[in-house]
Amino acid sequence: MVQYHWGGGTPTYQSPEEMRALHAVVAEHFDIQPGAEVAIEVDPRVTTREQVDLLRELGWNRLSMGVQDFTPDVQEAINRHQTEDETRALYTYARSVGFGSINLDLIYGLPLQSPEAFRHTLAVTLELRPDRVALYSYAYVPWIKGNQKKLDVEQLPDAEAKMELFCLAREEFLKAGYRPVGMDHFALPEDELSTAIESRTLHRNFMGYTVKNAPDMIGVGVSAIGDVSSCYAQNAKKLSVYYQEIDGGRLPVERGYRLSADDLLRRHVITQLMCNFYLDLPAVERRFGVNFAEYFARELAELQQADGPVDHGFLSVQPTSLEVLPLGRLFVRNLAMVFDRYMREKEANKQVFSRTV
Repeated sequence: MVQYHWGGGTPTYQSPEEMRALHAVVAEHFDIQPGAEVAIEVDPRVTTREQVDLLRELGWNRLSMGVQDFTPDVQEAINRHQTEDETRALYTYARSVGFGSINLDLIYGLPLQSPEAFRHTLAVTLELRPDRVALYSYAYVPWIKGNQKKLDVEQLPDAEAKMELFCLAREEFLKAGYRPVGMDHFALPEDELSTAIESRTLHRNFMGYTVKNAPDMIGVGVSAIGDVSSCYAQNAKKLSVYYQEIDGGRLPVERGYRLSADDLLRRHVITQLMCNFYLDLPAVERRFGVNFAEYFARELAELQQADGPVDHGFLSVQPTSLEVLPLGRLFVRNLAMVFDRYMREKEANKQVFSRTV
């Protein structure tokens, strides 16, 4: 195992005894390789020093701390009350016991979030100077997340305001010496994500950006998603159903999907564009046995249409490569959508790029 991650919630709600017991079971069945990334998501509001000490003892080497925003009014609007002091205290202690890689998660587009207030959140973050920062766009999806129905939609920033928040954060991180990584991350120059940019070996999976491009990923726990032998499998989302399957001696898989040859090809193309902003066309042809220009004739035509990505300086299309240019990196999701067959079918053959930017 080259990447071992606890997250998708707050694992430190467990007691130290429970954490030790869970890790023992994992270590019994899997070999954790030397140099593996062993990471965990922690909530500064509930994580204790005893837990941090235990994590170091058991071999954890990276922490990801949820912050979102330090502004009290924003925290009140999203019902997440987390003081600067709590975050600073946990961060400082984790550094003192030897955690050499710490990530902070911020979110832009939250209710009542303004550029002036977000500057303070950014200033505190830069003062702490984490190795990585994840800057996620807030997704308002009340039909999926029922708790969001309680939010006042009038307090949500519009698309223009969200872009202003993102550009503000990007500017501040770049001025502070961070490098942009993929779609929504920033890393210090010495961080391995930054060095992966130079070698174009950055990868992304369900856990985020990584330099560990393992062939299989096993998801354990409620709603966890695995990617094994070109198949996706998601566990049951309800705890009662999950336990029922486990108690019955069955894998608690609720749904799955086997990727076709076309899926694998398109996943590779999209991943390369969104991670490394570069696609080596001859390498794709050798790996998948296709003629890229013929296979993706429709997509290439759309990218190069008048007033399209190439015309706007977002993308360079060459006989042997596609390269996302600096301006285009702000819209790399939209560029990648062109290669998403399922989104195209869902949109009834409408031109995805021109409609979404």
